[in-house]
Amino acid sequence: MSDPTRPAGPRIIAIANQKGGVGKTTTAINLAAALAELGHRVLVVDLDPQGNASTGFGIEAQHRGLTTYDLLIEDAALEDVIRATDSPNVWICPATTDLSSADIQLVSNEKRSHLLYDALRQPAIDAYGFGFVLIDCPPSLSLLTVNAMVAAHSVLVPLQAEFFALEGLSQLMLTIREVRQTANQNLRIEGVVLTMHDMRNNLSQQVENDARETLGDLVFTTVVPRNVRVSEAPSYAVPVLTYDTLSKGSQAYRALASELLARTMAEA
Repeated sequence: MSDPTRPAGPRIIAIANQKGGVGKTTTAINLAAALAELGHRVLVVDLDPQGNASTGFGIEAQHRGLTTYDLLIEDAALEDVIRATDSPNVWICPATTDLSSADIQLVSNEKRSHLLYDALRQPAIDAYGFGFVLIDCPPSLSLLTVNAMVAAHSVLVPLQAEFFALEGLSQLMLTIREVRQTANQNLRIEGVVLTMHDMRNNLSQQVENDARETLGDLVFTTVVPRNVRVSEAPSYAVPVLTYDTLSKGSQAYRALASELLARTMAEA
């Protein structure tokens, strides 16, 4: 029986696409910063062995301490893994290359698909008052990505505006359907966000038209443009909203956060 005195937990969103280089980590970092600007406390879970989300928030590899590897494999307490970032209202569970061996180690674990689910529902998470948890998934449909989908309420799909962009979605949608049928029947698709969009490029416009025709309202109205400031920000270990607050990239991620909140409120 649920405890009525316990506050409702955060909305958990897996940011996933098995194709690399589509803007998953960039979206995780900047959507977190944009939601935080709007007053929400946000946790980013870095589930990619490359650890780029951790680097993007200025957490150097040698200073990461306990990581998502420890959370999943070593049963570390959530409060021992969570780290504050220099971005107000944003925390992170960092990752290192140790996570690259997790898939192999998870195979023999009977609860292999539910480890992140359990970790993110430890009572200690209530003390942080998170409104959102964003999971930055690896560029594969691995056990780590399945863990994210089992743990999440929804999946946000960054889609690069390039040739063959839609073709890669079919396998992702199949995985989401399988997770729904076997482990998380309430999992839904939060939406598809078009990234690295170039209005001057006919191909980008064609991909956007195809995506909206094929996926309808699943595609966010907000489009993230190809923007040099977005590309530069990670080298300064800050979100683009901090690096250049007035840039088109910053404006896009603020619009995406507002649109995400509007969708969330409409479901309530």
